[in-house]
Amino acid sequence: MTAGMGRSQNRVRSRAIGALAVAASWSVVFAGVAQPAAAADVQSKQWYLGAMQAEEMWKTSTGEGIKVAVIDTGVNPNTPSLKGQVLKGFDATGAPGDENDDYAGHGTDMAELIAGTGAGGGVKGLAPGAKIIPMRISDTEFQNENSVKAGDSEDAIEAAIESDAQIISMSFGSDFTSDRERAAVKSAHKKGKIFFAAVGNNAKEGNREQYPAAYPEVVGVASADRNGKVAKYSQNGGIVDIAAPGQEIPGWCNKSFQSYCDGDGGTSSATAIASASAALVWSANPDWTANQVLNVLFDTAGRDWEKGTLSKYLGHGLIRPAMNILKGKGDPGDPDISPLTEERTNGSPASPAPSTPSASASQQPTRNEKADEAVAAGDGRAASDDGAPVSLILGGIAVVAVLGGVVFAVVRRRGSA
Repeated sequence: MTAGMGRSQNRVRSRAIGALAVAASWSVVFAGVAQPAAAADVQSKQWYLGAMQAEEMWKTSTGEGIKVAVIDTGVNPNTPSLKGQVLKGFDATGAPGDENDDYAGHGTDMAELIAGTGAGGGVKGLAPGAKIIPMRISDTEFQNENSVKAGDSEDAIEAAIESDAQIISMSFGSDFTSDRERAAVKSAHKKGKIFFAAVGNNAKEGNREQYPAAYPEVVGVASADRNGKVAKYSQNGGIVDIAAPGQEIPGWCNKSFQSYCDGDGGTSSATAIASASAALVWSANPDWTANQVLNVLFDTAGRDWEKGTLSKYLGHGLIRPAMNILKGKGDPGDPDISPLTEERTNGSPASPAPSTPSASASQQPTRNEKADEAVAAGDGRAASDDGAPVSLILGGIAVVAVLGGVVFAVVRRRGSA
């Protein structure tokens, strides 16, 4: 990193999906590249839509009325699935182009996972009625190739706060924090935004906390597969608040937007799907505050340990928006108290909550060491209210909360050969 890039060397940031293990097929293992998926067939590979009962949820809620700020590599508004879905955003990079010039394809992937309509056989978003507000920032590769503004991440978060977005989705992460970023995140929280961020894909390469996911006011999202297994690469610890589908998620092969590829979206895709889940619940309950939406998502997450405690691998558990939308379950709790910080959203401390199993969903959770041991050993599982195994939302695919999953043989940067 040169001084002309406007960023010090200890502030290097990489996309959460940047160095990601990929094992979509044996051909990937041997050739080192993901194989193109026909656009007409890509929706059949979105396995989580069926597992989460998306079609049933869409009869009640599509995310209409909800806007999601996507802080990423930019969003191409001209893919068939995103036409009419992308609003005016903000380019924080200062480099050539604007927020609609996606230099990597990653931000467009995230936008489609959230609000894609599926037109033209493209990826269909979990919340196709929501709208996207793109906020472009730079990743390490882009910084190396362009002169970019210092503090673009902070600029983008501040722009998202001032926008009409109710939800902020950021599939980026950094090992380093800054006072300005911390202040921006606190401001988003106080202003009633829900902020989701990827916990990162480097569990086996140091497992260092990633920012902004590690801030108390941000929902850190881990990655799970179709069986509910925690991805081996998904970072863990106090940073994790919830888990969402992240493996075997198709996306654009590169920034040319000519074809989709099989592969793993990692905690990046999991963050987008968690953001879309919040959009569905908030759209179905438009009078709720951000705190209440989060309370319900945490309350209804799939797990087999005591409610109100957290696993360092899964947080509150596997996200299940249909438990609220289709079954009306979930305690929204106090509208003014954050389930993340146990503070009122104006920053004042909340009254102490009783430390009992029956405490409300707004009680500050504690870490569940027993659950973590079970997950690490491979015998933890999410369960329905009556103790029976469940899918990611109601039925079909058994959910097993297991650390590990597939052993990945190929490591590559997205968009490289």
